[in-house]
Amino acid sequence: MERPFSLKLFLFIIIIFSWPFQIAYFFLGKDYRPILLGSMVMVAVASYICGRFVFKDGFKNAGWHWGRLKHYLWALGLALFLLLFPSALEQLVGWYSPASKANLGTMLPTFSISFLIAIVPAFSEEFGWRGYLLPRLLNRYKYRKALLLHGLVTWIWLLPFILVMAFDAGENPWVSVPIVLAVSLIPTILHAIVFAYIWSRTPSLAVSTFYHVSFDEVRDTLEGTIGLGFLVKTRRCWC
Repeated sequence: MERPFSLKLFLFIIIIFSWPFQIAYFFLGKDYRPILLGSMVMVAVASYICGRFVFKDGFKNAGWHWGRLKHYLWALGLALFLLLFPSALEQLVGWYSPASKANLGTMLPTFSISFLIAIVPAFSEEFGWRGYLLPRLLNRYKYRKALLLHGLVTWIWLLPFILVMAFDAGENPWVSVPIVLAVSLIPTILHAIVFAYIWSRTPSLAVSTFYHVSFDEVRDTLEGTIGLGFLVKTRRCWC
């Protein structure tokens, strides 16, 4: 028998399964960053458990469509714009100088390998946040409230990772932690709304996953080659 969906119970199950990976990263440090992929995969695992065994409401409206070629091109273009435009703007006004010149011969292989590795964890998040959580919130709340709640949940899920960023941001955690928590809240929610828009307009988990991977891997490729300016670095928690 189907059980009424509970946002609190859903979030609790997500945290139980995924936070151990983020907490481990908190203590182990940046050298163990790949462990965060486990946290992303656990979003799908926990969501599947909710849909299959806890609430038993299934996954019919998750977005099982491939979408159109133009959707993928648009998603890639949006990811490039959101990451390259701030960097270009910072260089133009003299706020940021690249650590090295862009080398497509180096960047493209790095991007391609990372892209393939990131597909599964990115899909895991999209399945949980957009494919499972968002439709249930839309059934219970008005559109704007559902979007904000779904964005807030993703921010709460990211809290251990955000704390790592906060402790790295300054010598005084009593100052850096509240600042990073406050600064990360709004962009994280706004980017979750962008994901929701892509998912609802296509409607396709494949397209939203493609955008997710494109955004993350363009950002990480730039960070590992020419470096990132302040505006793009503040998007680090835009998972």
